[in-house]
Amino acid sequence: MKLATIRWSDSTGTRAAVLDGGRLHPLDLADVGAWLEAGSPDWAQHVDGVPVETADADFAPLVPRPGKIICVGLNYRDHILEMGRELPEYPTLFAKFADSLVGARDDVVLPAGSGRVDWEGELAVVVGRTVSHADEDAARDAIAGFAVSNDVSARDFQRRTPQWLQGKTFDSTTPLGPYLVTADETGPEPDLTITCSVDGAVKQQSRTSELVFGPVELVRYISAITILRPGDVILTGTPGGVGDGRDPKEYLRPGSVLTTTIETLGETENLCTETRTTHVH
Repeated sequence: MKLATIRWSDSTGTRAAVLDGGRLHPLDLADVGAWLEAGSPDWAQHVDGVPVETADADFAPLVPRPGKIICVGLNYRDHILEMGRELPEYPTLFAKFADSLVGARDDVVLPAGSGRVDWEGELAVVVGRTVSHADEDAARDAIAGFAVSNDVSARDFQRRTPQWLQGKTFDSTTPLGPYLVTADETGPEPDLTITCSVDGAVKQQSRTSELVFGPVELVRYISAITILRPGDVILTGTPGGVGDGRDPKEYLRPGSVLTTTIETLGETENLCTETRTTHVH
């Protein structure tokens, strides 16, 4: 099943919607996070409104206000090697705030004062049930599904201190969407092609099976640190090919078109701008 959060034309905010028969059917729930918090009910009992063509849909961030966005650094073997590091013993964790999120077709606002804004295509895990100190089985069951994301990073801000957060959570920099594809379609450890392109040129390409720490292990590990709740998001890390690892280095510029695609899950396509021209969520 594929679900989205779309901005609704009657100015009531957003609606969760289910993709069925090539169209998005709006539900009487505010967003995908609300659907998860309600226990992932049968969507057919919650349809409320006229279907929307996908080409006409205004995608909001998949989960507009997750309680937590936990990110994993250095989690693809090829990316770890290109950054000159050794494989980690434990996941490297940092956080983002909800204001960093944008929809699948929204503009990405390049951080003011940064000349080193980089791309990082990522598989996002969306949590579907409350879990704490999970064993492997509970961690697997807690995964609602997966989505496309890009951890756009200001490398110069990131490296000002040993802590990464300040380069990772600028407002309106992180696409998340367009769909939540439920785990029954992908399995809890999906093996999918992930690609990130800039202006049509492929910069990153790998498979999600190349993760050092997979989705189940990440849920297990993170839930031992902090309780995870429905709608929480885990960004699992990026493969090799980032701009900062190239020679010469490459970065996003105003007018760059950033496209992130994951097989089965869909695609985000975002114009990079210097000022916000899209919705404040």
